[in-house]
Formats: sequence, C-alpha cells, structure tokens
Amino acid sequence: MMYLGQSLLCFLCIFTIANAGGHTLVLLDNLGIKETHSIFFKWLQDRDYTLTYKLADDPNLILSKYGNYSYEHLIIFSPSVEEFGGALTIETITEFIDNGGNVLVTGSSHSGEALRELASECGFELDQEDASVIDHLNYDVTDDGYHTKIVADPENLINAPVIVGNKQVAPLLYEGTGLIADRENPLVLRLLTASSLAYSYNPKLPIKDYPHAVGKNTLLIAALQARNNARVVFTGSLYFFSDEAFTSSVEKAQDGKRYEKSGNEEVAKAITQWVFKENGVIRVSSVNHNRIGEHSPPVAYTIMDDVIYTITVEKLMGDKWVPYEANDLQLEFVRIDPFVRMTMTPSGYGRYEARFKIPDVYGVYQFKVDYNRIGLTHLYSTTQVSVRPLEHTQYERFIPSAYPYYASAFSMMFGVFIFSFVFLHYKDNSKTKAE
Repeated sequence: MMYLGQSLLCFLCIFTIANAGGHTLVLLDNLGIKETHSIFFKWLQDRDYTLTYKLADDPNLILSKYGNYSYEHLIIFSPSVEEFGGALTIETITEFIDNGGNVLVTGSSHSGEALRELASECGFELDQEDASVIDHLNYDVTDDGYHTKIVADPENLINAPVIVGNKQVAPLLYEGTGLIADRENPLVLRLLTASSLAYSYNPKLPIKDYPHAVGKNTLLIAALQARNNARVVFTGSLYFFSDEAFTSSVEKAQDGKRYEKSGNEEVAKAITQWVFKENGVIRVSSVNHNRIGEHSPPVAYTIMDDVIYTITVEKLMGDKWVPYEANDLQLEFVRIDPFVRMTMTPSGYGRYEARFKIPDVYGVYQFKVDYNRIGLTHLYSTTQVSVRPLEHTQYERFIPSAYPYYASAFSMMFGVFIFSFVFLHYKDNSKTKAE
C-alpha cells in the first residue's frame, strides 16, 4: 500500500510539471519589446501560453498570492533593470525556481545589477557593464565596425537535440555580452559557446586587462536544470530572440557565404520548448518486482532468491505520454552500497526488465533507478524491500563441502563398532594356559 501511494505521488508530481502552455509572466524593459519580439511572443501564444506583460519595475509585481504561484513560467526580457518592482526580488525568483518554476532570461551589453545577481544565483557570471562579445573573424557584414554582431557556428551548440533541436541550421546571429560558468558544476549546461577567437570586452576601450571571457569559455547561451528539474536558460543577448534576428540574412564578412535566413528562430524555439518543459520530460509510470515464477511482491525476500524487476518509463510528446525507448537504463540493488548494478533489458512499449539473484547478505535494500541524461528530467525511482536469512527449514540437508566431515564421523562410528566387537569377543589364550 505504501508502494502504491509513493508511485501515485510521483506520478502526480511529474504530471503537474509536464503540461505544455500555462500562465507566463513576461517582464520587459519597455513595452516596445512586444513589437520588436512579436514573432517569438506570437509563437508562444499559439502554443497555448497565456502571457501577462509587465514592466520589470512595475510596483504591483507579484509572483504568488497566499502561498500559491500565479504563474508557471517567467520570461525576463529586461536587461537594464536595476531592481525589480513590487514584491519581486532575486530571493522570490530563486524561491520560484526552488518550487519548480521555469525561467528564461536575456541580458545585453548593458545588463543591470538585478540580472547579474540573478545569474550569480543560477551558477553563471555576466561580464561587466558595456562589455560585448567580440569576434574579429566571425562577424556579420552588417556589423557597425566593432565586430560585436557575431555569427555563431551551429556546431558550437551543445550536442543535445532535445534542447537545441537540429544542429543542421543556418549560422546564428548574436549581439550582446558574454557569460562564464564553472565547468565543474554538473547542473549547468553550455548550450552555445563562442568561437575560439572570440572574447568579451568593451569594444570602445583599449584592452588593458585580460578579458573576462575568452574563446570557448565565452558562453552565449547557458542553462541550468536544478535538482528538482526546474529549468533556467540565460543568454547575454536580447537581440537573439528579436524579429530582426529571426528574419535577417547572414553573411560572414570573411568568407562571403550568404544565408537567406539565420537559424535563430529554430534554435530559440527549441530552447524555449525545453526550458518550459515541452521537451525532455520523462516519468516512471509503473514499477513491479517479484520472485521469478510469482506475480506479486512478497512481504520479504530471502537471500539467494531469483528476482525480476520491471519499470515502465514514458516521455512527454506534445500533450501525450508515449513510451520512452533507450538502451542505457540501469538498475542498482542497494543496501548501503550497490550489491548489484546492471543494465536493464528493454522489452518494448517503454518497459524495462532486470533479472538477478539476491546476494547472500540479508538486510534492508532498495531497488534504485537513477537516470540522469543531458536534456532530460532527472528520473529517480526507489522501492524499499527487506531481505531475510534462510529459515531453519530452508537450509540444505547435506552440504557438499561438509562431505569429508560426514565421512570422518561415520568412519569413527564404524571404528568404535569394530573396537567394541573385538573387545567383547576377544579371548586371552595366554591367561587360560597359565591357569
């Protein structure tokens, strides 16, 4: 009964975060951004997102009321905001993320203190004010002379189609500041990096100090998937999501190869679908375990039992759950450390199976599936079971390794019998002659 309750709770929790669309708060520097980014916003509305537009310094801003959040997602297209208005603070935004909310943030070369603090809370670091990503070889022909309107190669996108879609797109236009992130942070994803020749600095000043970000360490778009599966995407370019970037042609100043349309729209839409959990969401729909030959789990297993464990995994596709197919799902049978670790065998329709023999060590164990892949929600399922020692009636009657001891015991008994026979029936003839 406890197992059924845990499974139902897991199902409900994942179901609540996996619905496409939803109420979304959009924070803007000015209402003109609605017009300059109209393609992006219209696309969201067509996908059943209810957008609420607010200025970032609106004194009536609020994310939750009476402990309930009014929005499922947050879009911040207000790079220059120094302080959010109303009840909205960095602390409330991080709390929103801690409670499973998803956030899309864009900065610029003039990012304010609020965005810098928010980026720091999410594991990123924005470059100093007025700094831009500069690339003297990979810039567009429409650049203003500072080489800050760079052309990003799609090959620099992360190798995760579930996040960025098909990498076979036209080059990307980017104009904004650079980010850096700790490479050792397992929660941070480097979605788009600059070329090895790029760096981030103020283009109007001579370079006197080592740039904040250089080469491949310069992040153009970064993401965070928190341990609770909340997602955050952070980019240093508001221009990346603009109508101009979506519809402009691309031509590198150096090679002259021209593309009629940039790949910004395709990549921006793919990233948005991921951050708002339309893509990359998987869940456990059922878990079963029992002894081989039986059909229900026992009260407790016995050491050396042959066990079969099955789990069914589904992924969100549009507004439907479909079987998730993979060949790298692993099961661990854990007491304190794993006693058994094995790759499960797919048996079709999202069902995976593992068969093994319980170790010869009794105690409290867990069947544990801990599946963590780039771009997918963290799949974690545990089922606790007890393993007891053999009952006295379950031990073998004769143990093969004890055969020498059995032989010695019977030989001793035979020897005593012979000795007793001889002792009782032996007559001392020498004593008889003497008498």
